[in-house]
Amino acid sequence: MALKLPAPTEEFLARHHVMTLATQGSEGPWAAALFYARAGDDLIFLSSPASRHCRNLALQPRCAATIQSDADDWRAIQGIQIEGEVSELYAEALALGQQRYAERFPFVRPGVAPAAIALALARVRWYRLRIACLYFIDNERGFGKREQFDA
Repeated sequence: MALKLPAPTEEFLARHHVMTLATQGSEGPWAAALFYARAGDDLIFLSSPASRHCRNLALQPRCAATIQSDADDWRAIQGIQIEGEVSELYAEALALGQQRYAERFPFVRPGVAPAAIALALARVRWYRLRIACLYFIDNERGFGKREQFDA
């Protein structure tokens, strides 16, 4: 089911590029900043399967994420809080995820990626954060103003 996000929330997701992914594993909680691209309501990211957050996701795919603007005035705070589940991409979903990611970040395209990036891309895996619940915080509309959207 689609999230049916209003225009300000859609625009916020389009203007930003980095999410902080929070996971839980045997070593405790962990957070990692990752570039994301959208494929429908899903957020696509790539990472090393050996990274702590990916090791955590292999044990527990439920996670949380945030995307926020930097602000020095509480009235300017805007951001997104997400609850969801991560899975690795395969086959057609992988091809679509890679396409969406390359559209957003052209530096990963084959033939365009610098050698160091091309080498790193050969070692990563591709993941989808399927959003179960999304909150949009917009203090410009009032302190603690938050809208909830469920999938």
